[in-house]
Amino acid sequence: MPLEKAVPILAFLDLNESVLFYQNLGFECNSNWKEYLMCSRDNIEIHLWKCDDPEIPKQTGCYVRVSDISKLYEECQKLNIVHPNGPLKDQPWGMRQFSILDNSGNIINFGERIT
Repeated sequence: MPLEKAVPILAFLDLNESVLFYQNLGFECNSNWKEYLMCSRDNIEIHLWKCDDPEIPKQTGCYVRVSDISKLYEECQKLNIVHPNGPLKDQPWGMRQFSILDNSGNIINFGERIT
């Protein structure tokens, strides 16, 4: 039986701020409870768990493969969430990628294979 999909589970500090952040990024936040949040956009899911230590989200993140990365990069630039050290760039490992920080400090890297 082949593996099908991985769903990252990141930490969040404030439920309402996290819902707003991910909704602004085009995610639908569904099935949210006080301690757990599930967000989805297209074929991607990101789950988040409630955390009281602000250092934990600063140490976690995920990598999301996308298509049409230039369009997504424009969206994130308009929201002013592109990581200061993570602008859109072609990487030597064959990916065009950029990074954002969510409202809790998690880093999310978006990448598209360079053809």
